[in-house]
Amino acid sequence: MPTDHSASDDAARGTSGAAALRPTRPRPVPLSELGALIGATTTDGAAWPGPGATEDPAVTGVSLNTAQTLPGDLYAALPGAHRHGAEFAAAALEAGGVAVLTDAAGAALVGAGTDRSGVPVPVLLHPAPRTVVGPLAQRVFGPAPTDPPLALYAVTGTNGKTTTTYVINALLEAAGVTTGLIGTIEILAGRTPIPSVLTTPEAPQVHSLLALMREHGVGAAAMEVSSHALSYHRVDGVRFDVAGFTNLTQDHLDLHGSMAEYFAAKAQLFTPEHTRRAVVLADGDWGRAMAAHAAGRLGADALTTLLVDDADRPDADLPGAVWRVVDPRRDGLGHRFTLSGPDGAHLHARTGLPGGFNVANAALAVLMVHAGGLDLDVLQGLLDRPDVLTPPVPGRMQVIGTAPHAIVDFAHNPDALVRALEATRPDGDGRQLIVFGATGDRDATKRPLMGEIAARMADVVIVTDDDPHDEDPAPIRAAVLAGVHRAVHDGGRATVVEEVHPRAEAIRRAVALAGPRDSILVAGRGHEVWQEVKGVNLPLDDRQELAAALRETGHPVHGPADGADPDPQDARHHEEGTTEA
Repeated sequence: MPTDHSASDDAARGTSGAAALRPTRPRPVPLSELGALIGATTTDGAAWPGPGATEDPAVTGVSLNTAQTLPGDLYAALPGAHRHGAEFAAAALEAGGVAVLTDAAGAALVGAGTDRSGVPVPVLLHPAPRTVVGPLAQRVFGPAPTDPPLALYAVTGTNGKTTTTYVINALLEAAGVTTGLIGTIEILAGRTPIPSVLTTPEAPQVHSLLALMREHGVGAAAMEVSSHALSYHRVDGVRFDVAGFTNLTQDHLDLHGSMAEYFAAKAQLFTPEHTRRAVVLADGDWGRAMAAHAAGRLGADALTTLLVDDADRPDADLPGAVWRVVDPRRDGLGHRFTLSGPDGAHLHARTGLPGGFNVANAALAVLMVHAGGLDLDVLQGLLDRPDVLTPPVPGRMQVIGTAPHAIVDFAHNPDALVRALEATRPDGDGRQLIVFGATGDRDATKRPLMGEIAARMADVVIVTDDDPHDEDPAPIRAAVLAGVHRAVHDGGRATVVEEVHPRAEAIRRAVALAGPRDSILVAGRGHEVWQEVKGVNLPLDDRQELAAALRETGHPVHGPADGADPDPQDARHHEEGTTEA
């Protein structure tokens, strides 16, 4: 398992709106019940609460972070890469924590001897406390027997998670369902927005958000589930109704070490502990491997296999119910396509989202909703509605201008960059311009690869800064440029290569170079409204900068281009970063 950089508490990384993530009607659970649930012990090794214990506080919440601790909470003091959460236990107790969960090292830090003389609240010991936080949070925040069901949809994969969850919710809303969302861009409980800090929040937040959604009358929720979330047990205690897989391409190898380890992290979602059914996009070797894994763990009857790019492949070696995308054809910026399934079943659909990869995202969403129980006839009726598969997704192939075409996308790894460049290639004699960089403190091996891709596919390449984090941005740009120049030397397409920083100036330079028949892709940051440089969060929204540059040069701006106003609560400066796997 990768090193857990997020485990130790740090109040500076908390949010002041902890109560906004909590249900308003908590149900107290005796601490003794929680201790029995996880097999907790005392410091002398006895089963908790141990002989002679008289305290059995009522627990109404679980927290990992002192800034998110509320009165009645069990504070989970976890070991981290640099600090131990037990170092912050006093702050958690001051905030109203009624008990501490930790390991032996944490118990020593809080001074919990056999008589607990060093800490005024009960201390539960567990050798691997992170692995039990999810089940504890599920018990505290989980549904009551009388609560209506909440259908849960999970999407994992390197690229496409966000768009797929938005399309799932658009379909369910068209069917009259009140939906919730937990993802990179935002968290929604019905129509109530909650700032999103991680692609998947920590386990206590996941379970408390689900409880909050039930209070808001949400009937179904879609969640992005990153490999970080699976590796760090953030979705433990959650069993999804349907889990979907988009793809697996190189990214986050700084965390996982190899593609095989990255695959293994994703594969944890497709087990009986985490989902009842699965829909797997089985294009390519990794997709076929995930389909085989899901069939082995869940059973072929619980698996739907989707083919898009490999649609001509024979059915014989594919597990589960096989569906194919057939006859995809351009329709404006988007595509029309047909889904062909078992026993002659067909679904006809259209998405206005740009790019062939969004056909795959839309098709996956359709089949996940079908796997969740929506009848094919009802589903076709929804697909016949205009733009049901075209929800606005902030920062994902977001069109800012049309003459030139000016698009902002979140593409921040090699595969996503290829797909984005393919999707934005102008017709006729127009040139393609790209503005991009690479993220600091992340997988450095992809930097020259992305440079090569840009120079092979675009006519004008402008290399700038993404989020440098704690790295010097100049060497990051140099690594990207090395790949650019290598591709140019080998006959790549680019005829103009420039290094421009800061990023806002790079965007203006691209607009200045572009003609009305050209296409500008600003890639890497998508919806983000902050750029982190040496621990300082600088306001920067690519959508706003691109729209401003277009207006300054007299080019038309297409639709609402401005992103959300920067909010300090939304600054993404967690150690595991803004682009979870």
